[in-house]
Amino acid sequence: MQRGNTGLAFQHQLKTQRTRLKMLSKEPWLLGIIILLFISLFLFSVYPILQVLKLTVYDETGFQFDKVAEVLNVHFFQILWNSLQLGILSAVFGTAIGFIFAFAVTRTQMRGKKFFHLIAMLPIISPPFVMALSMILLFGRNGMISSGLLGIEDSDIYGLTSLVVIQTLGFFPMAYLNLRGVLESIDGALEDASLSLGASRWEVFRTVTFPLALPAIFSSLLLVFIKSIEDFGNPMVIAGDYSTLAVQAYLEITGMYDLKAGAFMAVAILFPSLLAYMIQKYWLSKKSFVTVTGKPSQSSKGISDKRIVWPLFAFCSLLTGSVLLFYGTVAWGAFVKVWGVNYTLTLDHFKYIFTLGLDSVKNSLIMATASTPITALLGMLIAYLIIRKNFVGKKLMEFSTILTFAVPGTVVGIGYVLAFNEKPLLLTGTAAILIIAFTFRNMTVGIEAGSNSLRQVDASIEEASTSLGANSFTTFWRVSLPLMKSAMFSGLVYSFVRSMTSISAVIFLVSVNWNLMTVSILSQVESSRLGVAAAYCLILIFIILIVIGFLELIVNRLGSSKRGAH
Repeated sequence: MQRGNTGLAFQHQLKTQRTRLKMLSKEPWLLGIIILLFISLFLFSVYPILQVLKLTVYDETGFQFDKVAEVLNVHFFQILWNSLQLGILSAVFGTAIGFIFAFAVTRTQMRGKKFFHLIAMLPIISPPFVMALSMILLFGRNGMISSGLLGIEDSDIYGLTSLVVIQTLGFFPMAYLNLRGVLESIDGALEDASLSLGASRWEVFRTVTFPLALPAIFSSLLLVFIKSIEDFGNPMVIAGDYSTLAVQAYLEITGMYDLKAGAFMAVAILFPSLLAYMIQKYWLSKKSFVTVTGKPSQSSKGISDKRIVWPLFAFCSLLTGSVLLFYGTVAWGAFVKVWGVNYTLTLDHFKYIFTLGLDSVKNSLIMATASTPITALLGMLIAYLIIRKNFVGKKLMEFSTILTFAVPGTVVGIGYVLAFNEKPLLLTGTAAILIIAFTFRNMTVGIEAGSNSLRQVDASIEEASTSLGANSFTTFWRVSLPLMKSAMFSGLVYSFVRSMTSISAVIFLVSVNWNLMTVSILSQVESSRLGVAAAYCLILIFIILIVIGFLELIVNRLGSSKRGAH
């Protein structure tokens, strides 16, 4: 009986696939696009990762485990533990701070909530190692606080403690944004009902609010953990003797010229980060603690008890002050002659950039501007295919799109070097390899945003277009894409910001002709030209803010013009 059921299920699946192929054959251009997407995703998402995995255990003579055994020594396990320890500590502290910040903003009547929200966005739109640069300027050997205020000579700020502080401040906004949405969606009537039954505020929080937020808390822990263990910029700048896998992989390749050992280090980051990502994406997305439907009740106006609000306000103010101190220090450092020695205001650092370092600024703008529209449109197209179309291999396409996003940037960078270093795919050292890396690494967020947007739109709107004689391309371009306006804006902004601030993947892909700002900043820090590095950071943040405003203006104009036309 069971065999019969299995056979019937197989026949039904086969019949379904045949039906899908027949439907696609009626629109050969759509079939061509799907095939082209599969080829592109294999070449630029799957193939580079396979090359990294292959290099760790295979060479021209066959499978070789000697090198693996050589790398698997006490030193390797110490570095692995360092990375995991850093990830766990940063995840715990970053998520805890993110939760308190989100709770204060969403569940209380605290003043200044919009300002706190805006400040929390700063670490997201800035280069990943701004915090590390600030830490050196504030607490380093010539630090403003360590040397200037406290008189401490030879201050040593390199190591685990500084890394945890930096990553906590840099990554808590991701936890905050993740938790903010969940806490806003909790129906206030549940908390009001609990209060009316005599529960204290603490009991309401412990028995109602916190349990409902648990999925998002766990999701945030995983998200910050992933970002922490794959972080390259901050450990490169301030880890000192505290080695992490991402940095060690880079040093093995560029310093020791040992590509196999570097690839093995990168793969060692790949497995815990990919496992955590899969848990966060697939397991948590199927869990739900939602107990109410419909719009939240308006009966709850937020907590106004001063005994709760004022401590939360003090906490948010302290955190915001810390973020502003770090970013303000970078801004100030860009305008003084020699940090810790001569604080005379000057524009010399900017003059240096606009005379000798302008190429990296231009290159970053060119790469980001070229990749951003491609990434956004590709993301919307794939989202449309995944949500609205049935075709053979849809799940495989969905998995392929998340691969380069889920794996650490170090793995992607090494993979691209291995995959595109020989003819006929000789792309190393060109602008094309940077644009492709940005596109396929960043499009996942656009796909997610587009998919969520399409799920909220009734498919009958697009079916009406098809029934009137429009093909799938016309329906996508004229109906679906305009409905995904906000999702497309998210994809554009995310792609541009990530392209401008990326370091871990592109550090392996830049060349003499195509250097980027983030790599230049890292080079200036290593050369102890902290003022120039700070000036680069300031220019980079300024460019990102200008472009975000410009993109928002364009998307809003398009939306208003379409409404006016109707």
